[in-house]
Amino acid sequence: MLRPRPGRQNGGVDITTNDGTVLDPRVESAPIEPPPATVDLLVVGAGPVGLYAAYYAGFRGMTVALVDSLPEAGGQVTAMYPEKMIYDIAGFPEVRGRDLVSGLVAQAARYSPVYLLGAQARDLLDEPDGDGLLVALADGRSVRARALLVTAGMGEFTPKPLPAGDGWLGRGLIHFVPRPSELAGQRVVVVGGGDSAFDWALMLAPVAAQVTLVHRRDAFRAHAGTIEEVRALGVPVMGGYEVAELCAGQDGSLSSVIVQGRMPATQGEQHRLEADTVVAALGFHADLGPLGTWGLDLDHRAVVVDSRMATSRARVYAAGDICTYTGKVKLIATGFGEAATAVNNLAVDLDPSARVFPGHSSGG
Repeated sequence: MLRPRPGRQNGGVDITTNDGTVLDPRVESAPIEPPPATVDLLVVGAGPVGLYAAYYAGFRGMTVALVDSLPEAGGQVTAMYPEKMIYDIAGFPEVRGRDLVSGLVAQAARYSPVYLLGAQARDLLDEPDGDGLLVALADGRSVRARALLVTAGMGEFTPKPLPAGDGWLGRGLIHFVPRPSELAGQRVVVVGGGDSAFDWALMLAPVAAQVTLVHRRDAFRAHAGTIEEVRALGVPVMGGYEVAELCAGQDGSLSSVIVQGRMPATQGEQHRLEADTVVAALGFHADLGPLGTWGLDLDHRAVVVDSRMATSRARVYAAGDICTYTGKVKLIATGFGEAATAVNNLAVDLDPSARVFPGHSSGG
């Protein structure tokens, strides 16, 4: 059995076996333990909503396993912006992404959920006796569960490529900045005009030697307040330019970037920017992946649910950004409520004598 060990400083989650061995779930060579024979609930997606669902299912007395194709718990928060401050979580004026994940892992740890990280849930089958589901993982393992809760965020996501960056990924070109301190003292060019691009620029400005933001349009999609914060820090914001070429120095590593004007006001201009790292924050291609073959009613790449968070398939529920219903608002805060709603309703599916209302969790 695997259990979480919260508190790793890099924002991830350690996994500890029953004999006390600490495993780093990001390491491919870490020992792979077999999944449990059967759990009451399998949560597909170990982001914030999935982690909260694991806690709540444990509170309701269920055994729980979480599966996620990413190598660390925390989903997109861990993968994309662990250092970013989040301001819309109830009870926290502000909370850093990695701290939110660590807190959720610690909260769920009370009930010892099983973590199956770096494993993709591929096929979903009904058990022959009708009392459960069988989920086949891409690595050949399988998990039996009496119920399933899908909390897979926006599904599988891949970064949109930088056209001029072919062959540079991992050689000076990156898409995420999980640890801004690793770019301390570097010359950084951030490419993009959305929230992620300006968030990276805002976080890197205090630690990098130089930060320049480049966007092919002269208008930006990012929040106006964030744009003003970036400008106030003295970060050059080059609107109307696109990256035409990444250039290597004598040692073969990235040394500069050539940008060319592409709007009427910048047409014909060309500039060379010194750069050690290029952060391509151009958005993502989202795909449901195998989830789309599970026989669930879908609406624009989202799983349709009712007021109980139940899908069109028996004993399969969904919560968080992956699901949709009339009036849906995609926030972590609403995802937490959806997870609790789903768990309390599926508890009755598993035990008709149970009540939807779980009672209060406060002590005393």
